[in-house]
Amino acid sequence: MNYFPIQLDIRDRRCLVVGGGGVGTRKARSLIACGGRVTVVSPTATGELQDLAATGALTLVQREYAGDDLQGMFLVMGATDDEMLNRRIRTDAGRLRILCNIADRPEQCDFILPAVIERGDLVVTVSTSGRSPALAKKLRQDLQAQFGDEYTVFLDLMGAIRKRLLAEAHAPEAHKPIFERLVHSDMLAWIREGRRNDIDRLLAEILGDGWRADDLLATSRYYSGK
Repeated sequence: MNYFPIQLDIRDRRCLVVGGGGVGTRKARSLIACGGRVTVVSPTATGELQDLAATGALTLVQREYAGDDLQGMFLVMGATDDEMLNRRIRTDAGRLRILCNIADRPEQCDFILPAVIERGDLVVTVSTSGRSPALAKKLRQDLQAQFGDEYTVFLDLMGAIRKRLLAEAHAPEAHKPIFERLVHSDMLAWIREGRRNDIDRLLAEILGDGWRADDLLATSRYYSGK
């Protein structure tokens, strides 16, 4: 199977998770983190799901799945250990043309979930096309060691520089050599080592006076200012 690699925008989209155990909890948590409007249907639910429902982060419906639960949904994730129920979810979703994922059953999925490494807005995904989740997990662990928290700060800095350049009416085609120099510099290592003076010196060298990392990162979602 050759999967088409895609990152899906689910903000404010209605997403259904069938199953309230550990797998369903992880699926619901990941959907919420990406802005999905999540409903979980299951006769039983973990304490975490109940807590999320109590805070309004998701809607918890504690009963057996029914076909009508799919009405208005953008996607559904089946996370039960009942094979017949999983097949029913897949059939119902196919009839309604709703994207479907069944946990640990790639042959029943419209899409599969890769292993994910996140460093702020940097998202690195690893997929073995469903052949070996264990290998995908190992590769994710290897990449987690390779991509440290400095990438969060570096990417925020690049975004802030780009935003300011655009606001100052710089021609977009002029940006490429600037970012090439920054990306191929030692800035990642300097961020990791906390060498602020070196970072500011490089910014001034490439961009001119008045460019300081702390000023650029002041409104960052991730940067702690440490």
